[in-house]
Amino acid sequence: MITFAGNGATYQGYLSSPKSGPGPGVIVIQEWWGLVGHIKDVADRFAAEGFNALAPDFYLGQVAEEPEEAGKLMMALNIAETEKILRGAVDRLLADPMTRGDRVGVVGFCMGGQLALYAATVNPKIGACVDFYGIHPNVEPDLSALSGPFLGIFAELDTYTPPETVKALREQLEALGKKVETVTYPNTHHAFFNDDRPEVYNAEAARDAWERTVRL
Repeated sequence: MITFAGNGATYQGYLSSPKSGPGPGVIVIQEWWGLVGHIKDVADRFAAEGFNALAPDFYLGQVAEEPEEAGKLMMALNIAETEKILRGAVDRLLADPMTRGDRVGVVGFCMGGQLALYAATVNPKIGACVDFYGIHPNVEPDLSALSGPFLGIFAELDTYTPPETVKALREQLEALGKKVETVTYPNTHHAFFNDDRPEVYNAEAARDAWERTVRL
């Protein structure tokens, strides 16, 4: 774990750097469970692909094991502080000698998907955004401020982000002239990318989604 500054405060995150030398930076944003092993593993996978990946800890050391607890942590999230953490993480990643370039990408899952889209609309240092089935009722990004390409990864059977919600998001972004791609995987559920949750994990969809994410 590393520490970084964000508007006068100090935060923590998990940094995974490529062994191949400096590479593009990517911020990895957690699901509602917190900065758990799965998210650290995603950062490690990015590093193996040549990215310098930083996963900030938005719950300030707390993690959840049960959905009820995770929901409470998500709803208690201070969005203003979250934005400070995001900015601090981006600046820390850009200052890292293992990061190449002057902008970073952002990838988020579940709650983190919506936060990734939000981050990409408020921070011009973010050049690309991947949103895995993003949902957070207290986060409403200003889509007109999105400056880079957007990839939305969704599940057909997701009750949090159903197909009609995905369609509306895509149409909004297209109407604003944004570079947008959305992919909805048939017969998949919310969190299908999380291989720590065998009840919803879908290996084929997860593999394709990962390949699309890395290409972006």
